[in-house]
Amino acid sequence: MNPDLSWVMDDVLEVRGARHAILVSADGLLMQRSRDILRDDAERNAAAMSSIQSLCRSVAPFVGAGKGVWKQTLIEFDGGWIFLIAGGSGSYLAVSAALDVDMEAMSMRMQKTASAMKSGLSATPRLNSGADA
Repeated sequence: MNPDLSWVMDDVLEVRGARHAILVSADGLLMQRSRDILRDDAERNAAAMSSIQSLCRSVAPFVGAGKGVWKQTLIEFDGGWIFLIAGGSGSYLAVSAALDVDMEAMSMRMQKTASAMKSGLSATPRLNSGADA
């Protein structure tokens, strides 16, 4: 059973200038999409976002002496921006936005959402109790 993650898309699209949001698995599969992006477009972009994060992770050491750990990718186009961050265990959150988006607000909202996803989608280890302990 897949959990309903539509709240993720709704949350990040609250920032003025946000256009579309997708949640992508590490292997490039679409996990969730915002309502205004067609499924085919969302699936194509999910595959691309997975490739982009993989590329960014592979060049992270270029930052310096083994200290490069990928956190976020920001890509600028003539018509807007793409923000890409790790969304939780094996997932990535990507948002497209207009040129005039408040970049700080978008980045902070995505970080907050990703943090909520990490805690909301992770399971705490069970402790043995009773006769098994």
